Amino acid sequence: MAESMRGSRLGYTSYEIDPGVNAPRKITTFICPNEHVFELPFSIDADEIPDTWLCDCGESALRKGAGKVTKKVLKPAKSHYDMLVERRSKKDLESLLKERVESIRKPVSRSKKAS
Repeated sequence: MAESMRGSRLGYTSYEIDPGVNAPRKITTFICPNEHVFELPFSIDADEIPDTWLCDCGESALRKGAGKVTKKVLKPAKSHYDMLVERRSKKDLESLLKERVESIRKPVSRSKKAS
Protein backbone atom coordinates (compact mmCIF):
# COMPACT_ATOMS: atom_id res chain seq x y z
CA MET A 1 0.00 0.00 0.00
CA ALA A 2 2.89 2.35 0.66
CA GLU A 3 3.87 2.31 -2.99
CA SER A 4 0.39 3.28 -4.19
CA MET A 5 0.49 6.41 -2.02
CA ARG A 6 3.97 7.53 -3.10
CA GLY A 7 4.27 11.25 -3.77
CA SER A 8 1.03 12.16 -2.00
CA ARG A 9 0.36 13.46 1.47
CA LEU A 10 -3.19 12.79 2.59
CA GLY A 11 -5.22 15.80 3.66
CA TYR A 12 -2.47 18.30 2.92
CA THR A 13 -2.41 19.28 -0.75
CA SER A 14 -5.31 20.15 -3.01
CA TYR A 15 -4.82 19.17 -6.64
CA GLU A 16 -7.75 21.23 -7.93
CA ILE A 17 -5.72 24.33 -8.83
CA ASP A 18 -2.03 25.08 -9.17
CA PRO A 19 -0.37 26.49 -6.04
CA GLY A 20 -0.12 30.27 -6.00
CA VAL A 21 -2.84 30.75 -8.65
CA ASN A 22 -5.81 32.76 -7.43
CA ALA A 23 -9.03 32.76 -9.42
CA PRO A 24 -10.57 36.23 -9.79
CA ARG A 25 -13.31 36.80 -7.22
CA LYS A 26 -15.73 39.53 -6.29
CA ILE A 27 -16.78 40.05 -2.69
CA THR A 28 -20.54 40.26 -2.08
CA THR A 29 -21.98 41.70 1.13
CA PHE A 30 -25.10 40.27 2.77
CA ILE A 31 -27.12 41.83 5.62
CA CYS A 32 -29.55 39.80 7.71
CA PRO A 33 -32.65 41.18 9.54
CA ASN A 34 -30.73 40.91 12.83
CA GLU A 35 -28.15 43.37 11.40
CA HIS A 36 -25.44 40.73 10.94
CA VAL A 37 -23.18 41.72 8.05
CA PHE A 38 -21.01 39.16 6.26
CA GLU A 39 -19.15 38.92 2.98
CA LEU A 40 -18.84 35.96 0.62
CA PRO A 41 -16.52 35.56 -2.37
CA PHE A 42 -18.10 34.68 -5.71
CA SER A 43 -16.39 34.00 -9.01
CA ILE A 44 -16.21 36.87 -11.49
CA ASP A 45 -17.67 34.43 -14.05
CA ALA A 46 -20.70 33.57 -11.88
CA ASP A 47 -23.85 33.89 -13.97
CA GLU A 48 -26.13 34.73 -11.09
CA ILE A 49 -25.38 35.77 -7.53
CA PRO A 50 -28.26 34.89 -5.20
CA ASP A 51 -30.25 37.72 -3.63
CA THR A 52 -30.50 35.84 -0.32
CA TRP A 53 -28.10 33.72 1.71
CA LEU A 54 -28.67 31.89 4.98
CA CYS A 55 -27.03 33.72 7.90
CA ASP A 56 -25.39 31.85 10.79
CA CYS A 57 -28.28 32.97 13.04
CA GLY A 58 -30.76 31.10 10.81
CA GLU A 59 -32.34 34.16 9.16
CA SER A 60 -32.29 34.81 5.43
CA ALA A 61 -29.81 37.61 4.68
CA LEU A 62 -30.38 39.99 1.76
CA ARG A 63 -27.62 40.89 -0.70
CA LYS A 64 -26.55 44.51 -0.35
CA GLY A 65 -27.94 46.48 -3.28
CA ALA A 66 -30.64 43.93 -4.09
CA GLY A 67 -34.28 44.95 -3.97
CA LYS A 68 -36.70 43.39 -1.54
CA VAL A 69 -37.19 39.70 -2.13
CA THR A 70 -40.78 38.63 -2.54
CA LYS A 71 -41.68 35.58 -0.53
CA LYS A 72 -43.42 32.73 -2.28
CA VAL A 73 -47.02 32.28 -1.24
CA LEU A 74 -47.37 28.76 0.07
CA LYS A 75 -50.65 26.92 -0.09
CA PRO A 76 -51.78 25.49 3.23
CA ALA A 77 -51.45 21.73 3.46
CA LYS A 78 -54.65 19.82 2.79
CA SER A 79 -55.87 17.20 5.20
CA HIS A 80 -57.09 13.80 4.08
CA TYR A 81 -60.63 14.95 4.74
CA ASP A 82 -60.20 18.02 2.48
CA MET A 83 -59.03 15.78 -0.35
CA LEU A 84 -61.96 13.39 0.18
CA VAL A 85 -64.47 16.24 0.06
CA GLU A 86 -62.96 17.38 -3.25
CA ARG A 87 -63.55 13.96 -4.81
CA ARG A 88 -66.88 12.92 -3.25
CA SER A 89 -70.07 14.54 -2.09
CA LYS A 90 -70.99 14.69 1.60
CA LYS A 91 -73.85 12.24 0.94
CA ASP A 92 -71.45 9.68 -0.58
CA LEU A 93 -69.03 10.09 2.33
CA GLU A 94 -71.79 9.59 4.89
CA SER A 95 -72.97 6.38 3.20
CA LEU A 96 -69.38 5.06 3.02
CA LEU A 97 -68.85 5.87 6.69
CA LYS A 98 -72.08 4.10 7.63
CA GLU A 99 -71.05 0.97 5.67
CA ARG A 100 -67.61 0.96 7.27
CA VAL A 101 -68.96 1.37 10.80
CA GLU A 102 -71.42 -1.51 10.23
CA SER A 103 -68.65 -3.76 8.95
CA ILE A 104 -66.49 -2.99 11.99
CA ARG A 105 -69.33 -3.60 14.46
CA LYS A 106 -70.33 -6.90 12.87
CA PRO A 107 -69.30 -9.75 15.18
CA VAL A 108 -66.36 -11.75 13.99
CA SER A 109 -66.88 -15.51 13.98
CA ARG A 110 -63.89 -17.29 15.37
CA SER A 111 -63.65 -21.01 14.98
CA LYS A 112 -62.00 -22.82 17.86
CA LYS A 113 -59.78 -25.70 17.04
CA ALA A 114 -60.25 -28.86 19.03
CA SER A 115 -57.11 -29.65 20.95
